[in-house]
Amino acid sequence: MNFSSIQPKIIVVGSSSIDLVLETEKLPAPNDTVLAVNSDSYFGGKGANQAVGTARLGASVYFIGCVGMDPLGQQIMRNLVNENVNVGFVAETDREATGTAYVTTSEGNAAIVVVPAANKLLSTKHIEEADRYFHTVDLILVQLEVSMEVVEYTVRKAKKYGKKVGLYASPAMRVSEEILENVDFVIAKSSELYIVFGEEQKEEVLKKYFNKVFVRDDTNSTIYFDGTEMKYFRNHNDDKTAHKMGMGDAFTSGFAIALCHNNSIEDCVKFGNEVSLKVSTKKGSQTGLPRISDYLA
Repeated sequence: MNFSSIQPKIIVVGSSSIDLVLETEKLPAPNDTVLAVNSDSYFGGKGANQAVGTARLGASVYFIGCVGMDPLGQQIMRNLVNENVNVGFVAETDREATGTAYVTTSEGNAAIVVVPAANKLLSTKHIEEADRYFHTVDLILVQLEVSMEVVEYTVRKAKKYGKKVGLYASPAMRVSEEILENVDFVIAKSSELYIVFGEEQKEEVLKKYFNKVFVRDDTNSTIYFDGTEMKYFRNHNDDKTAHKMGMGDAFTSGFAIALCHNNSIEDCVKFGNEVSLKVSTKKGSQTGLPRISDYLA
């Protein structure tokens, strides 16, 4: 993994939230009542995670999102500012509360309920307000916790200016052929691949979109097709103790930064895996995100 002397510039369009995490001895089954052994709140949302992840890795980051005019929204804004993320295009609304996520976790597994709230009010108008910055950046990142209309509009705008654009296809939903053709990379979970791409088999998807689709699973493994062969990388984590929240966002952040520094696809995947592994060592989606200083020391 090589870091060039040029600071990457990235726009992240996506969600932000406060995550309430409950640790239990087992995940509750339907109609179950379980006792939590611990509860904590963390900063989250796939968009905010990637904004913080890329900023910590040395990028100049603009975040385009939407929060409520409430204390949680103010907490998110302060956190982003403290993480050196530009919040000039984060909208504040009094029509919805700030997004939240409720997470029950046990032995490395989690059940998550997301309340989009203000995130669903992010619109194409907000993207258009940042138009003058799109031609100045190296890469745009999107995920699927905001409306598909916003995702499609963002991808079109990125392509209008000839910019690289990456999609983390989570939470999984069917993605249009237009998006798949126009993004430069897609990151998806192995268990959700059929939702994103339809009924195609994993090998068929990877061969169709070689060097473009990267499939991950909960063991921090990543597989893709390089045009000649299937490539498989794994950075080991202890499945029973690893904190899996935010690992996909961390991988996306690492991959994106490596790509901005003109590394090979293989090195981008390796670095994404490494960043993802670091996140799994601490609780919360953003807590364990590494900093550029960790790699330049």
